[in-house]
Amino acid sequence: MHKYLSFIILLIIQNAYSQTGMIKGYVTDIKNNSPIDLVTIQIIGSDRGAVTNEKGYYEISDLIPGIYNLKASSLGYDEKINNEIIVTNIRPTELDFKLEESVQNLKEVQVQTTPFAKTEESPVSLRTIGVAEIQRNAGSNRDISKVVQSLPGVTSSSSFRNDLIIRGGAPNENRFYLDDVEVPNINHFATQGSSGGPVGMINVTFIREVDFYSGAFPANRGNTLSSVFNFKQRDGRDDRIGASITAGSSDFGVTLEGPIGKKTTFLASARRSYLEFLFKALELPFLPTYNDFQLKVRHKIDQKNELYFVGLGAVDQFKLNYDANKTETQQYLLNQLPVNTQWNYTNGIVYKHYHQSGYFTAVLSRNMLNNEATKYANNDESNESNLILKYKSQEIENKLRLENTLRFGDNKLVYGIGYEYAKYNNTTFNRIFTNNETKTINYHTDLSFHKYYFFGQYSRKLLDNRISISAGFRADGNNYSNEMSNPLTQFSPRLSFSYAFTSKISFNANTGIYYQLPPYTILGYKENNILINKENNIKFIKNQHLVAGFEYNSSANSRISIEGYLKHYNNYPMLLRDSLTVANLGGDFGVIGNEPAIPFAEGRSYGVELLFQQRLYKGFYGILAYTLGWSEFQDKNKIYVPSSWDSRHIVNLTMGKKFNRNWELGINWRIQTGLPSTPFADNSSLVSNWNLSGQAIKDYNRLNTERSGALNQLDIRIDKKWYFKKWSLNIYLDIENITGSTIKNKQLILDRPLDANNTPIGGGIIENPDAPLNEQRYRLKSIDDANGTVLPSIGLLIEL
Repeated sequence: MHKYLSFIILLIIQNAYSQTGMIKGYVTDIKNNSPIDLVTIQIIGSDRGAVTNEKGYYEISDLIPGIYNLKASSLGYDEKINNEIIVTNIRPTELDFKLEESVQNLKEVQVQTTPFAKTEESPVSLRTIGVAEIQRNAGSNRDISKVVQSLPGVTSSSSFRNDLIIRGGAPNENRFYLDDVEVPNINHFATQGSSGGPVGMINVTFIREVDFYSGAFPANRGNTLSSVFNFKQRDGRDDRIGASITAGSSDFGVTLEGPIGKKTTFLASARRSYLEFLFKALELPFLPTYNDFQLKVRHKIDQKNELYFVGLGAVDQFKLNYDANKTETQQYLLNQLPVNTQWNYTNGIVYKHYHQSGYFTAVLSRNMLNNEATKYANNDESNESNLILKYKSQEIENKLRLENTLRFGDNKLVYGIGYEYAKYNNTTFNRIFTNNETKTINYHTDLSFHKYYFFGQYSRKLLDNRISISAGFRADGNNYSNEMSNPLTQFSPRLSFSYAFTSKISFNANTGIYYQLPPYTILGYKENNILINKENNIKFIKNQHLVAGFEYNSSANSRISIEGYLKHYNNYPMLLRDSLTVANLGGDFGVIGNEPAIPFAEGRSYGVELLFQQRLYKGFYGILAYTLGWSEFQDKNKIYVPSSWDSRHIVNLTMGKKFNRNWELGINWRIQTGLPSTPFADNSSLVSNWNLSGQAIKDYNRLNTERSGALNQLDIRIDKKWYFKKWSLNIYLDIENITGSTIKNKQLILDRPLDANNTPIGGGIIENPDAPLNEQRYRLKSIDDANGTVLPSIGLLIEL
């Protein structure tokens, strides 16, 4: 038996280390997609490489599976570096280069070629994240939203959610693009009116790299105030059908890819969670289930024309586990959480045509969100009089964007137009307790309107690339109201500047004005069949940015940067029921903005960010980031108070080491000062309130006057890969929150007697039963609904 076992182990080892990989692709002119021959493709740090042929094609074979950095260079073109390219023996790694003609005088000092992205439009606040960084990030479970939290300026609202708080802005201030197609939300169980959720939807095996803008937004990316994400997907393999299987602690997924004829490839995936069974075994009071689907089909018509289809969708269900009702925390959550069903999709077609001086892009897409929620008092559905919430809403957008990119010498011009047809419907029944009285919201709305915009941006390089300048504008309008119909009212200029003092040191700056439309939940709210917020003159939110900083790039694939930022907000919607700005909401489940509002508040966020980043170099990589920032918005008295995202100090350390025999260790350590919170109101204990809502009420007269404890979270990930003859295996252990830290959330619950098993029984204790009914109060006590749970996760990835 031992002989057989030894033979099998030896066979596995031989297979694992005898297989080779390949990198292949095309090198073309970024201006017109024409092939470039005689380009040298070099694997940095080795003598391996290739030279392109007359079709711009190159191929480097017989590579040991691993991660490589490649450089493309040719006389008359700027060098281009692609970092951390993953090579396996299962499929050829396709890596295309698009080179820009050089305008430098060869006698002058050259600006150093760097692996870190920086464009004329966005010389600051731009980070590019490769797929290798996403896959190995400790504690992220291959979720891009969690990976971004290791970068400067990004605040975490909760350890179990993917809300992105960028430079003090609210979660609804972010925009996402998947291969040029706008995707309203990239998370499961999305908060309607915002953009967060607990689990990411995008399959990381589709991703080639991600451009993350925390400022200096290009003019063709609008309706955002805090960040833009450009997800660039790879193409399906063109040699044969391939597959990958992923299984983790929470879900199982399958990806297929391959050719469809000579000019067409596809990538398709489906994933389903089994959290419902895990949560039930753990006796948690909620049972979530999510499913997602993703598709990319690319058809290369010819050298000058290509067409591709992008699809992304999800179906999410959130049920209650009524058997988990023994502890006070379980009972509190059962009484608070609604039953929720949600589904969404985005489909888009992109056409690109390359002409002599650039390329033309047309994007046609449609996205839809369906969101439903129901809640009964004490979860008793036997009597309709117990109904507290019945909500159903849909958001539908049909979009067309046309843009043209021109390059002539050291000049670049991008311009275009766009049109969107938006539909929104909402049926809401909701009984709430506000201003010491019970109120019933019961309405239906159907809203449709047209949106339109145009944009342009001109960029130029001077003094042999040592100076770059970019000036652009954007103007957005719609026919929702007369206030917003004129695009020039929302005229959005922007200006970027960069100067290289030496080949390694540069100064970069950007300023601009940006506009964002309030959520559909605000635009479509009705009372007495009247669009209340239209009557309240709701308008675009305005934000003015100023960002500047210095950057140093070393010769060892590392950089150090310091950036200061200042953002000033105008016309932020103030929700009238609680006199609270929408800027303080979005970090929880449900819906925000479904109530009366006025364009009332101003806000500001400012701070400084320090970053040291080391790309993979001699087996090491890492990011050390520190942010000191302030985020403040006006309260109902026009006084600036800390926002819900005012985390003053954030320190992130992400680092890792690749060892021999395909072992890898990653560490993610995050320290963040506590976030502001609002204390509970005295009328929380009123019987009339508690019997209706089952929870305490915030006292917004003391908005964000308290602060939670600091977060100190440490995550560790260990990966091991095997490469066999016709397949590969990656097994990982990811331990999240080893320190057991959490962002604590204080809650009030009924103080009830306990039985022999310490299970709360009976109704609440009324402290003043002889008082008039509307003055009677329950006895309440405080609990902490968050616990610092250590979350180990074992997963595997099989590629065929």
